[in-house]
Amino acid sequence: MKFFFLLLSIFISPVFILKANSQPPAEFRAVWIATVDNIDWPTKGMTDVAAQKAEFIRQLDMHKRNGMNAVIVQVRPAADAFYPSPYEPWSQWLTGVQGRAPSPYYDPLQFMIDEVHKRGMEFHAWCNPYRANFNIGTASIAYDHITKTHPEWFLTYGSTRYFDPANIKAQEFVVNVVTDIVRRYDVDAIHMDDYFYPYRIAGKEFPDALSYAQSGTILNKDDWRRSNVDTIILKLSNAIKKEKPWVKFGISPFSVWRNLEQDPDGSDSKAYQTNYDDLYANVVLWLKNGWIDYVAPQLYLEIGHAKIAYEKLLDWWGKHSYGKHLYIGMAVYKAGVNTAWKNPNELPNQIKLLRENPNVQGSIYFSSTSFNRNPNGWNDSLRNNYYKIQAEIPPMQWLPARPGSNQ
Repeated sequence: MKFFFLLLSIFISPVFILKANSQPPAEFRAVWIATVDNIDWPTKGMTDVAAQKAEFIRQLDMHKRNGMNAVIVQVRPAADAFYPSPYEPWSQWLTGVQGRAPSPYYDPLQFMIDEVHKRGMEFHAWCNPYRANFNIGTASIAYDHITKTHPEWFLTYGSTRYFDPANIKAQEFVVNVVTDIVRRYDVDAIHMDDYFYPYRIAGKEFPDALSYAQSGTILNKDDWRRSNVDTIILKLSNAIKKEKPWVKFGISPFSVWRNLEQDPDGSDSKAYQTNYDDLYANVVLWLKNGWIDYVAPQLYLEIGHAKIAYEKLLDWWGKHSYGKHLYIGMAVYKAGVNTAWKNPNELPNQIKLLRENPNVQGSIYFSSTSFNRNPNGWNDSLRNNYYKIQAEIPPMQWLPARPGSNQ
């Protein structure tokens, strides 16, 4: 009998090995391209238009060679624009001075969309909903910036100025900005990251006491704050779908919704701050209600981490995506920061784990220029192994097909 099972294992085990290493025909593979403070594009001080275009194409071609099929580009980092906007000034991170148009003139957003679509990739327009002045005192702020024309809409916390999430007119302004992008540009998705109410500053309370007092709400302050964020997410979702029902709406939250010690439905984690309790982003509610089409939690810590372990959070989000797409935020930028991230197998092992989870449809990597140096040989790993075969974008069956598509 033992001999029989030994023979059986010899014949079957290669099948399991093949399955474990196989590449799904449809898998979302994306990279974040951050423009705030010139993190990824354009390079700081690069205001020459030809150089900006060449640099974007270089990064895009690198990601295409690595097997990616989408990019998520920050086009509205701080109530400013990487495109000609009727609502907000040109970004300082494009031309060096907020409000100054590129010269010779071009539309960076249209240029990027064209280049991305030329390569058969998706373009997700990444917008920050509340951040308005990235660094008070050092940021370039145009005379017609919304913080100057409507200062009553804003609150200062630390060195940053934010839209007051409770202000209805501010909410409508943000919805109008996003609607304008969807209406005028052939974007595949609108994307927002983890910055809703700001991460807490020790010893400082977010200064919205007056807004709370004037609201007349019967909710406690925490529930009221969550309600404010819920409101703008629902408004954005409705506006996007009304304009172009096929355009996706995705959120990339911090890795932990709630800790288990705070909520029996929370994750086995010990995060100091959470989406629900500190950023007031009830992402699970948005998934349950179908307000968003995908979630991309930023699982930036390693397998086996003592407080926020990659594998535990991967499992938790897989059980809480409620039929919407789940893309895992991956920390390629962390290569070399500690023993775990010096291991060339850390990222491949994370890819293997997420591919074993039937509720995960792909990955997003932070961030673009981290790939420039082929960290830990991961470009080679993706090109020659894990992403060797180009993958299709997984379809979202609940969305209508884009007009003219083959879906």
